Amino acid sequence: MTTPSSLRRTIPSGARISEWRAPDGWPLRRFDWPAEAGAQRGSILFQGGRGDIVEKYFETFHHWHAQGWSLTWFDWRGQGGSGRITDNPHCGDIEDFADYIGDLRAFWRDWAESATGPKVVMGHSMGGHLILRGLVEGAISPDAAVLIAPMLGLKAPINAGFGEWLARLMGSIGKPTRLAWKANEKPHTTATREALLTHDHERYLDEIYWQTEKPELLLGPPSWRWLIEAFRSTRGLRENPALPLMKVPLLAVIADADRLVDPKAAAAIVGKLPNARTVRFGDESAHEILREVDPVRDRAIAAIDAFLTERAPPL
Repeated sequence: MTTPSSLRRTIPSGARISEWRAPDGWPLRRFDWPAEAGAQRGSILFQGGRGDIVEKYFETFHHWHAQGWSLTWFDWRGQGGSGRITDNPHCGDIEDFADYIGDLRAFWRDWAESATGPKVVMGHSMGGHLILRGLVEGAISPDAAVLIAPMLGLKAPINAGFGEWLARLMGSIGKPTRLAWKANEKPHTTATREALLTHDHERYLDEIYWQTEKPELLLGPPSWRWLIEAFRSTRGLRENPALPLMKVPLLAVIADADRLVDPKAAAAIVGKLPNARTVRFGDESAHEILREVDPVRDRAIAAIDAFLTERAPPL
């Protein structure tokens, strides 16, 4: 069911946005929306993808908050309202994906001390990759995890190995921190950015609204260095011998028609986990499953709700 745009485009009452400092002093923008007193079912730490901002997920957060969940999010290093890494504020860059994991580890340690009830982590796209990597490496220890369109493999010409080789070649030609391409979420495509993300025009416009209201949160294409590190990190997770030993209950929601991340790689990796299940969508869903048309979004949320109910029944 579609939430009125007045709620999708307004910071929820009772929520707060603050700054959290990583151990090295790096400023990260943080969002917290505590559950109502007496209705605290549990706590969700939700992490977005590359370039994501929490404002895009207010609609979905309203749903879980109404069910008694406290919601928390922080913008990844180098994007959103967090400190940038290059002189170009619209370039998505990272020196090493281990920096993301370091931030996640430290934030989890602080957050888990005060979070109430069962603790659930959720991650979309790049956030899904980092959540699973954090689980496998022991950076976080939730009661359950949900991955939505997780970036467990990158779309690349020929295959991931060639894509990584090409990214390293391009990164070596000039400054690796330069933009890998000029616009859109994906190079060399005739598909619009909207078509790559969602079939729901109004939900797509929610993001444009927030980019207009808060242009300082806008991020553009990635750097060559980000691409190199993304290929390296996804390869490392795929080859990590600890992957099949990760026993935290996990639900993966995958869009088989996703043109931004590799859904086949995601399904294969999740298939190696001993306590995981998968919900899959076909051509009806693009990359942003939780911001899709109602039939897709409602089915995805219903699957996640059923998974959460097994861990924390409604009060």
